[in-house]
Amino acid sequence: QVQLVESGGGLVQPGGSLRLSCSASGALDYYTVCWFRQAPGKEREGVSCFSDNDRSTHYAETLKGRFTISIDNAKNTVYLQMNSLEPEDTAVYYCAVGFIGRGYTGNYFQSDLYDYWGQGTQVTVSS
Repeated sequence: QVQLVESGGGLVQPGGSLRLSCSASGALDYYTVCWFRQAPGKEREGVSCFSDNDRSTHYAETLKGRFTISIDNAKNTVYLQMNSLEPEDTAVYYCAVGFIGRGYTGNYFQSDLYDYWGQGTQVTVSS
């Protein structure tokens, strides 16, 4: 059982930055950790994933260049650095953990790949 706690959300003005953290109760070695988000009235969507299996990163196409995912294995924590934030980025951000074997070539943003989910952290981008 892996417990996840997100933090770092808050209110930020358009163009600003935030860094979200996802702290896990155990080691994240060989796991895949993803950030998802859900805006009011919209479906949950994948944001970014880090696969510790091969140290690969994956991003939603529309967010490339603004968001960066990273991991600190020593702290069992995954970060999501979000820059140039826009009002459309307003959502609850969730982290999720699952084990995906090496060589996976499918869509990392399928929710059913992930067994453990955090409670979410609210990000609001508004002036």
